[in-house]
Amino acid sequence: MQEIADSIPVQRLGLPDDVARAVCFFNRPENSFITGQTLMVCGGASLGSIAL
Repeated sequence: MQEIADSIPVQRLGLPDDVARAVCFFNRPENSFITGQTLMVCGGASLGSIAL
């Protein structure tokens, strides 16, 4: 698991709360103008690793 976390730009694995916060964001009435979007809750993993 640490090897996977090390390969993610934010250097940690995602937690259920990370996904829950994204769901709550889209579910709030004041964000109702946002439609048809995909939010990647991946810690930057979809971008690949970043060499430091």
